[in-house]
Amino acid sequence: MSKPHRFSKPVRFICTLLKDETNVNISSFLRYQEFDVRSKAGMPFKIQNKFRGSFLSRLVYILTPKILFHYLRLCKNPRLMKLQFLLFSCCLFFTNTFSAQNPSAQLDSILKAESQHQAYDYAEYPLGLHTEELYKSEADFAQKLLDDLSKIDRSNLSQTEKITAELMKFKLQERVDQYQYKAYLNPLLSDAGFHVSLPYHVGRLNNYEQVKRYLKKLNAIPQYVDQNLELLREGLNLGITQPLVIFDGYESTYNDQIVDNYKESFYYSPFQHLPKNLTQTQKDSVLKAAKIAVEENVIPEFKRIKKFFETEYFPKTRKSIGVSEITNGREYYQNRIRYYTTLDLTADEVHEIGLKEVARINAEMKAIIDEVEFDGSFDEFIEFLRTDDQFYAETGKELLKEGRDITKRIDAQLPRFFKVLPRKPYGVAPVPSAIAPKYTAGRYKGASSPTEPGYFWINTYKLESRPMYALPALALHEAVPGHHLQISLNTELGDSIPPFRRGFYLSAYGEGWGLYAESLGEEMGIYETPYQKFGQLTYEQWRACRLVVDTGMHAKGWSREKAVAFLTKNTALSLHEINTEIDRYISWPGQALSYKIGELKIKELRKKAEEILGEAFDIREFHRIILSQGTVTLTLMEDLVDNYIKMTKNE
Repeated sequence: MSKPHRFSKPVRFICTLLKDETNVNISSFLRYQEFDVRSKAGMPFKIQNKFRGSFLSRLVYILTPKILFHYLRLCKNPRLMKLQFLLFSCCLFFTNTFSAQNPSAQLDSILKAESQHQAYDYAEYPLGLHTEELYKSEADFAQKLLDDLSKIDRSNLSQTEKITAELMKFKLQERVDQYQYKAYLNPLLSDAGFHVSLPYHVGRLNNYEQVKRYLKKLNAIPQYVDQNLELLREGLNLGITQPLVIFDGYESTYNDQIVDNYKESFYYSPFQHLPKNLTQTQKDSVLKAAKIAVEENVIPEFKRIKKFFETEYFPKTRKSIGVSEITNGREYYQNRIRYYTTLDLTADEVHEIGLKEVARINAEMKAIIDEVEFDGSFDEFIEFLRTDDQFYAETGKELLKEGRDITKRIDAQLPRFFKVLPRKPYGVAPVPSAIAPKYTAGRYKGASSPTEPGYFWINTYKLESRPMYALPALALHEAVPGHHLQISLNTELGDSIPPFRRGFYLSAYGEGWGLYAESLGEEMGIYETPYQKFGQLTYEQWRACRLVVDTGMHAKGWSREKAVAFLTKNTALSLHEINTEIDRYISWPGQALSYKIGELKIKELRKKAEEILGEAFDIREFHRIILSQGTVTLTLMEDLVDNYIKMTKNE
């Protein structure tokens, strides 16, 4: 029988007085006081906050006002009331001061303020509010919280709280930077943009409430277009635009939505299969409203978008490709490097890392060419891969079937490498035709609701540009153990982290993990042929080349042609994919750097752990540590691994 805690009786008395004040049972309260940070880290975040500071100081903070209140209420001597009131006021001051000085309480206050902040009325703006005034007010709000965050003494925070504070700082700073550099005036990418995001709202309608929300979104499109066109016009006036060169083929993003018959509209498609639980009256009403919405608020708006781009935007947008050419462009690009890599690297440092990686991977690719006994040069082998029919599917259905087969083979290997697997399933589906022409080879689409799975999207447009030898690497990256596994586990951390972190995403972590997942395919036995291994290497080379061409175009004055030539020479990507990718790097400066920089950091940390721990190294435990706190900066990831190494050595 265990010895009772020395404080158990007085605490039980106080808790009896206060009943549910602590919101946890007394045994748990006492137990957790004696645990270290590692024990607290696995507790729900809200419960962690009940146990800050020393045991006695926390008791004073929580209980003093309540005890005094009960004492004063029971006191019957009127002569003591004045003194009692004075004492009560002093205690309230003391507890409030304690709270203000308590780092955990300060952090909680900031998290609460950020989570409860409502920038606008979501019911009034179902597609969001996009105005210069909003971005300014959001930046001001973020700066206020940053100032408050800087005043916190982090030395007394738990591990989870320290990570939370750093990630909140990162999130808030980005809000400030977006306004400072006026990035909101340029809401376009080569394969994305304000209007290109609208198809993501199209999906299965499962009940009447979803039907009504979707109709409301369709009817909000004119307002949404108004707001974004105003921002784009202001960007044109200030010279903050995308280069004209990236818009080759961009007309498909709006032309495909301009149809003669409303029933042919992609936005009408959810109404073709209404929920079965709707009454006939409801169905008739919905279909009538849908017809009006598509005919009056969808198709005409895409016509307006077409007119804007072709008569206003394209003629006036800039001809130079590097972001350094716009106002404050060099400073902005350095800011982007910091944001997307989460490290303090210069453009020159990133460029050199890229060149070294390109040389290393080229050597491995040439070794495979020798292995398959190809009679020809490296360039001739690349041309062989790009043109030989054996490497390409004849139909989109065939490509999807191959993708499903690969993902199921990967699923079977996951328990060997991971202690924890996500509960959320995923499917394999084609990229929607509305966005496919300017879309990448594949991408992960997270679950849109608790009742929906995640999806590994495979682009079935222009099949001659979608080699099947590259599909295993793509599946490993986008599905499992890449984005689906990582993002789902992040979401499923639940109350162990504050709510904002469950959906938080940093490219260096997420894309770095995705690229690392591609390399795991070899250990898993997923690459069954030398060509598939070559496909993995060309994908890795592709990410290494990004370090070179992204910094080349945005910091070193490279032309688009030079960047295309570099990718063409060093990867087996199709020419269509290369041109699509280069346009993406031009329009999204810095983001492409995150993949390779993140992967290199994970591999560096794994090598470090393997060398120090030797036989004590456990790949499943290493992966658990990397994924244990969800999305983190690369510096925070290194801290987690260093702590894992230290703890394992001391066991």
